[in-house]
Amino acid sequence: MGKLAEHLILAPFTDELPAPLYFRAARMPASAAYPTHRHPWGEFVYSFSGVMELKLDGAHFIAPPQYGVWLPPQIEHNAMNHQEACHCSLYIAPALCERLPLKACALTVTPLIRELLEELHASPPGPVQTAEESRLLTVLLDRLNRTSCVGSYLPGSADPILGPILVALEQNPADGRSLADWARKVNATERTLLRRCQRDLGMSLAQWKQRLKVTSSLDKLKAGTSVEAVAFDLGYSSSSAFISMFRKLTGETPDEYRRKRLS
Repeated sequence: MGKLAEHLILAPFTDELPAPLYFRAARMPASAAYPTHRHPWGEFVYSFSGVMELKLDGAHFIAPPQYGVWLPPQIEHNAMNHQEACHCSLYIAPALCERLPLKACALTVTPLIRELLEELHASPPGPVQTAEESRLLTVLLDRLNRTSCVGSYLPGSADPILGPILVALEQNPADGRSLADWARKVNATERTLLRRCQRDLGMSLAQWKQRLKVTSSLDKLKAGTSVEAVAFDLGYSSSSAFISMFRKLTGETPDEYRRKRLS
């Protein structure tokens, strides 16, 4: 997951949950990480700001604001953020996980789910919950049970040929090298790279790079950087090309994204 973390943060619970449904929010400094761990309950992770990265069993999950990450019980995982981030976790007792996916995946965050998360974030329930807090948590679980699973928004790869390419792109999303350029760089054929992209990513390298650019732009947009400056930082020759790509992948323009997250 890139450079070593400067701040190591321990998982809050190890033996049992304070309640069958427990909501927790945390603000993470830049370059912070949770070490590899597992727990007997499920966990839904969502970032209000910044981008949390999770790795488990060779899979790499990075989700922008329209997705959260679902971790079933007993899945060994670790997490890290490169920039400052504010995230939350909904911890779910094993008996309440039956309708959620059996495998880790990204879940679509609908407008209602986002509003529920924001409401809980504004006034987090404690271990002893009021009847109103319990109802709110139950509705959130019900909505998560019904939302769509989309796999991993930005999957990774442990492949010795493809993996280093993805790491290099994460470090420099503006890198404009083509598939043919990368094939020459790693002494492979384009056909080999194409096959491994489809096998490990489920998409082309070009599609993966577009998703990477979306996730790389989010913190800059929220920080107030102009759309034009973000576009140029990501290697676009014009802001219109970046705006078109951003709208295609997120359903809103960069300015609309920024207004919603700052309102």
